[in-house]
Amino acid sequence: MALKNFTEGSIARHLGRFSLPIVVTSLLQVSIQLINGLWVGNLLGSAAFGAVTVGTILMMVVLAFVMGLNQATLTIFAQLRGRGDAGAIRTYLSTFVIILMLLSALIGLAGYGFADVLLGLLNTPPAIIDEAQIYLQITFAGTLLLVGYNFISTVLRAFGDSRTPLYFVLLATGLITVLSPLFISVFQWGITGAALAFVTAQGGAFLYSLVHLARKFPGHGFRLQLPRWTEVQTILRLGVPSGLQMVVIHSGTTVILSLVNSLGAHAVAGFGAAQRLDHLILLPAVALGTAITAMAGQNIGAGQWPRITQITRAGILYTTSVMLLLATVLYIWAQPLVMLFIQDEASVDFGTRYLRTIAFFYPFIGLNFVFNSVVRGAGAMFAVLALNVISLWILRVPLAYGATALFGDNGVALGIGISFMISSLFSLGYYRWGGWRKRILFK
Repeated sequence: MALKNFTEGSIARHLGRFSLPIVVTSLLQVSIQLINGLWVGNLLGSAAFGAVTVGTILMMVVLAFVMGLNQATLTIFAQLRGRGDAGAIRTYLSTFVIILMLLSALIGLAGYGFADVLLGLLNTPPAIIDEAQIYLQITFAGTLLLVGYNFISTVLRAFGDSRTPLYFVLLATGLITVLSPLFISVFQWGITGAALAFVTAQGGAFLYSLVHLARKFPGHGFRLQLPRWTEVQTILRLGVPSGLQMVVIHSGTTVILSLVNSLGAHAVAGFGAAQRLDHLILLPAVALGTAITAMAGQNIGAGQWPRITQITRAGILYTTSVMLLLATVLYIWAQPLVMLFIQDEASVDFGTRYLRTIAFFYPFIGLNFVFNSVVRGAGAMFAVLALNVISLWILRVPLAYGATALFGDNGVALGIGISFMISSLFSLGYYRWGGWRKRILFK
């Protein structure tokens, strides 16, 4: 396991080498849901596929706050790594573990118990609500497994190791590839089998991550201890806005999904297929954003501010180039890609039109990731939260509803795309003139 120091050496080379394993890891993470969705759609039909789509989105909304803490994890440990403060690293690691265990248990129980209420609030079509509830409850039961290995992966990336988390996800991908058709078709467990395959895959990855840490870091002084208010306060100061940011993002997605639900079951299935492909295409931008935050955090922690501008410029070059290429590919191959998941004509038509419209706006999404990731590396989490509130609730949701009212179901993608373009200008403005450079986490 190689822990990289980003405070020296070529920025462009570091960014390319560090982000590539994150891209592959992210592709595999999405492929876990992708593979599950392929088996569900082809073995159980469009209704079951729609149920899994709704269940997955709702699960991520409820888990959003806990997963948002990973942003705080990345920033805190990257800056501590840049400072070379091993004692603080051990203290913060213990505090994070305790907080995440408690939150995972609480959210998992609440999500399981109120699954039917959540589905009702989302205007889930009656044809898929029962299967969606089954899938949602089982996946919530495995909350700690999902949160656990993601946390370990984030800590390793903050230290400069992006390869080891790839091995965790490789195991999860292999497990779901085998278990999903086995549970769904061979054992005849249907939608229950799809959910169990997902949870088992996450559990395998979590167990492997724990075994890896035990072997690589035996006797290195880590132990759970009662949290001190100093560390808790810092984690909350960064973690609460980071968690709220994820809630804002995913709750905005659920409002868009509610709009799509009102267009009918064919739109839900088409949107579900399009979203899976959309997430796949966006993974390089997400991965580069993670790498940029880790690199910016280490350099800020070490006081190497002149390198931050270089990180931003390299990020813009990499991200816009990749997003333009992928947008072109998606526009050309939208229909056959959608048909990997669903076959009925109306659903395929909706998903294809959605993807071909949204593809034009992908470079603007990439710019958002670059600017916000640098700011996040400094610890200016409330600023990133404010930018996401503007993007989701002031721009995306109203524009999507308004464009749909004007242009029918074509307006969903059009409104979302225009919001990406406008929000990138807000992110650029804060990066250039905002006060994020004055943030000091550790003195």
